[in-house]
Amino acid sequence: MVLAEALASFDALWSPRVVTRVNDYDVRLAKVEGEHLWHVHEDTDEFFLVLGGELRIGLREPAGERTVRLPRGSVFTVPRGTEHKPAAPSGATLLLFEPTGTASVGDRHEEVPDHVDATTGHPLAP
Repeated sequence: MVLAEALASFDALWSPRVVTRVNDYDVRLAKVEGEHLWHVHEDTDEFFLVLGGELRIGLREPAGERTVRLPRGSVFTVPRGTEHKPAAPSGATLLLFEPTGTASVGDRHEEVPDHVDATTGHPLAP
């Protein structure tokens, strides 16, 4: 699988595609632009690899709120139970590792806006 070809096969934003599975984990690709929503994955960490653009992740932690800026090539793991909100004002492409069946909007979240796909990942078109 060539990642550039996989990314070229879809245009939907905030709607991850499952590229492959590793044990009980999905490897997902996503195109993002604008803001996601504040949400929490209670029982799993969430791994991000920025393939292109820049991703910002707002975090609500016991010490307060902060934003992590992730340029192309950066990796970051949001710890389980941490409220977070990804955003990419100028757009970004991402690779994510999450347990199969993990919802893109977490277990607890704000109201899901129309531009965010509440999904456990879509199969990548052949």
